[in-house]
Amino acid sequence: MTDEIELTGDEIRAQRVANMKRLEALGYAPFGRAFERTGTLRGIRASFEEGKHVRLAGRIVSRREMGKSVFAHIQDATGRFQVYARKDGIGDQAFEAFQLLDLGDHIAVEGELFTTKMGEPSLKVTQWFLMAKALLPPPAKFHGLHDVEIRYRQRYLDLIANPDVCEVFRNRSRAVKAIRDFLYDRGYLEVETPMMQAMPGGAAATPFKTRYEALSTDVFLRIAPELYLKRLLVGGYDRIFELNRNFRNEGLSRFHNPEFTMLEIYEAYGNVRTMMALVCDMITHVAQAVYGRLVFGEGEEAIDLRSPWREAPYRDLVKERAGYDWFDLDTAGKRARAESLGCSVAPDWSDTDITQEVFEKLIEKTLRHPTFVTRLPVELVPLAKACEDDPESVDVFELIIGGREIAPGYTELNDPIEQRRRFEEQAAGDAVKIDEDFLAALEHGMPPAGGMGVGIDRLIMILSEVEAIRDVILFPQLKPKA
Repeated sequence: MTDEIELTGDEIRAQRVANMKRLEALGYAPFGRAFERTGTLRGIRASFEEGKHVRLAGRIVSRREMGKSVFAHIQDATGRFQVYARKDGIGDQAFEAFQLLDLGDHIAVEGELFTTKMGEPSLKVTQWFLMAKALLPPPAKFHGLHDVEIRYRQRYLDLIANPDVCEVFRNRSRAVKAIRDFLYDRGYLEVETPMMQAMPGGAAATPFKTRYEALSTDVFLRIAPELYLKRLLVGGYDRIFELNRNFRNEGLSRFHNPEFTMLEIYEAYGNVRTMMALVCDMITHVAQAVYGRLVFGEGEEAIDLRSPWREAPYRDLVKERAGYDWFDLDTAGKRARAESLGCSVAPDWSDTDITQEVFEKLIEKTLRHPTFVTRLPVELVPLAKACEDDPESVDVFELIIGGREIAPGYTELNDPIEQRRRFEEQAAGDAVKIDEDFLAALEHGMPPAGGMGVGIDRLIMILSEVEAIRDVILFPQLKPKA
């Protein structure tokens, strides 16, 4: 194998192409076909049996030549395993070809298992096949990939070089499966609703707009599936959920990606308390089943998922931080107080806007352990039912964990007259923004219900102990290269 350290990128590729041509001349086609393996590399290691004949495959991640023999490690999705090829064991031509292999090449091997003098389980190669020739080298000689720009733009290199990253995404898949299994076991039915919608609804966000040429109409990528899921409650479904992709045409940050994964759940004849119990049970179940623990992080930054989870009314949290007279202040007084606390307040903001700014900037980030923030202002949640003892507050929660909202849950509004009034107030005279089809569905009768959305990406961030949403999305949105 040629030493690539002093070569330029073009020179490395040229050398690998030359090796590929030499391999072809020796009878090794550079891009092979299917190969039946005895098992995964982890499985072979776990069931290791001296002298057993096996067939393995993987990517070469290390190699060293020792005269007429070569030791190499191959890697598949489950781990690494050492292979050992000797000239007198595979023949002159096969050994010559084996010496032309580069790091990153995919090979298949068969032979007998044995243990080296150093005690390492290995395979003594009797025959090998070239599965795919890598024309570009692996990152950082497989010692790790740390360039953040490359890690996100070329995630495949990140996965090759960093086993810990692979484990994050394996655990994400396991967590999603655990969520599905949990909900199926409790009688919930998984459904699918449109991702292209004539009218975006179910949340306050800027949508992505596109054009459906076949119908000569503009459509929007959904910002939430809520209004369609509620139509299914009208249709008679009792317990439903959707693991869905949502799209919001807004900024990028450590906690925001324009394309993200949400879980939405609805239960007929339930309420906000139904959802509180459900989300607590579900998150602790996933944490224990997939990650094996309920405490994440260390020291003062640790997050403890053990119950009971705290419950705190929105108004109480605001008064604790902004002053117990906060709700007695007029708009000017709230603006002045908020600015004195370090918040930026726009001139046209309402009392509710200012209060929400205080909550988001000064309070939310301090809630490390799971906290149900309840009884929010009605203006913030137009799709939830008002509290029985206070028409200015809605019967909802925002579940905050690690200083970020993970799940909002509602006692759903099922009064079509009140829903229309709130939509009209929100639309500010623009009738086009009112979803008449949804209101018609409500008029056919939607049962009282509990509903909830869970931000899957943010939940996985907590369970994976990472600080950026890009670390739990395989291909996050990035700014274009300069």
